Amino acid sequence: MPVLEMKDICKSFFGTYANRDVCLEVREGEIHALLGENGAGKTTLMNILYGMYQKDAGSITIDGHEIVFKSPKDAIARQIGMVHQHFTLVPTLTVQQNITLGLRDSGYPFSRERARCEHIDRLSDSYGLKTHSRALVKNLSVGEMQRVEILKLLYRKAKILILDEPTAVLTPQESDHLFAMFKQLKAEGCSIIVITHHIQEVLDHCDRVTVLRDGCSISTVETKGIDAKQLSTMMIGRELVPVARERQNHHMDAPVLELVDFGFKRNGGKVGSVNLSLRQSEILGIAGVDGNGQKELLETLMGLRDHEKGKMVCCQQDISNASTAERRLVGIGYISDDRHRDSLVLDMGIAENLMLRPARSTAATQGHMVNKQCMLEQATRIVKEFSIKSHGLQEPMRFLSGGNQQKLVLAREFIGSPKIIIAFQPTRGLDIGATEFVHNQLLAMRSAGCATLLVSTNLEEILLLSDRIAVIHEGSIMDTIENKAVDITRIGLLMAGVRTEGAAR
Repeated sequence: MPVLEMKDICKSFFGTYANRDVCLEVREGEIHALLGENGAGKTTLMNILYGMYQKDAGSITIDGHEIVFKSPKDAIARQIGMVHQHFTLVPTLTVQQNITLGLRDSGYPFSRERARCEHIDRLSDSYGLKTHSRALVKNLSVGEMQRVEILKLLYRKAKILILDEPTAVLTPQESDHLFAMFKQLKAEGCSIIVITHHIQEVLDHCDRVTVLRDGCSISTVETKGIDAKQLSTMMIGRELVPVARERQNHHMDAPVLELVDFGFKRNGGKVGSVNLSLRQSEILGIAGVDGNGQKELLETLMGLRDHEKGKMVCCQQDISNASTAERRLVGIGYISDDRHRDSLVLDMGIAENLMLRPARSTAATQGHMVNKQCMLEQATRIVKEFSIKSHGLQEPMRFLSGGNQQKLVLAREFIGSPKIIIAFQPTRGLDIGATEFVHNQLLAMRSAGCATLLVSTNLEEILLLSDRIAVIHEGSIMDTIENKAVDITRIGLLMAGVRTEGAAR
């Protein structure tokens, strides 16, 4: 008998089905993947199971008993826990306070807190989820925050664990460690549901997979009896066309962006220093383990942080002390790694979000006034050009899938014909169809003469798209190499801070 069975689940928003007659069966002690593109209905289905949404039709059975969850509290009481893609932590509280938030234990406050910390530390040690119970969450890395979210589930003795895109913010090594921990939980009888769009991850680590497409369940299969090509076709409904491109040598071209001893302050007070040049029609990839100064460097390049020393030259113009608006007006576009925090106003519609760029770069503005008709016409054209799926131009951004949100961010940056694009983790959390779209758009901009600084912790992405590759470690560029016959071992050593023979100093 399955530990969980969802039958004929239906859920609609604004008259459009997010789930239609979806079926899911999960066994005790298995790692079960929920695979599908962004907008396929994976997260909606799990939000129904977790009590965040109420189903319109269908049934949910736990251990043979049909149940109805009216809130996450009901699901938690039945030992179901969920880690969302966007973490639900309070930055100003400690790890212990976040994990035990909302719980009531007996005893005096001081002894209660000490007992909680000891329990959390034991769980942390048992499952290899290294963290400190008294540390403030705001001081943790993204990987550590995810560990805190998982510890919240384990502290509440969850037997069915749901994780939404758990490896989207992790390095390959962290991802392997995460699935090793899942296998430990599996051996203890827990059932783990992994929402993902990473096919190889499913084949490497999961027992079975249920594929969703356009809100419907397509099939549930054993991972041992299927390959990546078959899963890809089931997932997107067609065969994936590989990205084809020619590499170009821009060694003699004049740089459109040059960083000379460019110093920036890293989190924690350390100062990074970078020398880089970026040329027209070039994609320069920056590879590195997350947390080595990438974010601080790019925020300094965009004027969101003050630079410490050196200079930044764009098209022979020193913009070291320019404001963010001035940098955008000279032709620099920016794709943030966190579209929810930095790029979108989630309660505003598509048309309004497309307007959020330098005012003089759009025909829909007249002085300080917005020509609404022109704005809507422009938005209609862009939505069609970039294949953004929605229920209308006024639909709030929060209801669009991650892939469609990212398409809008790209569209807003690209329609202004920028000279330089700074792309930070542009495909983080996207499915293979949306990733293919983003890659093709970046290559199209390159063909149009745009220079791109591509920063990603996904080494495969860097190798696929880049003309040259720079490796960053502890806020410094270890080396910059042509992407012709790249030695992966050498790049791995550089990412770990080991300077190889012949590396630039």
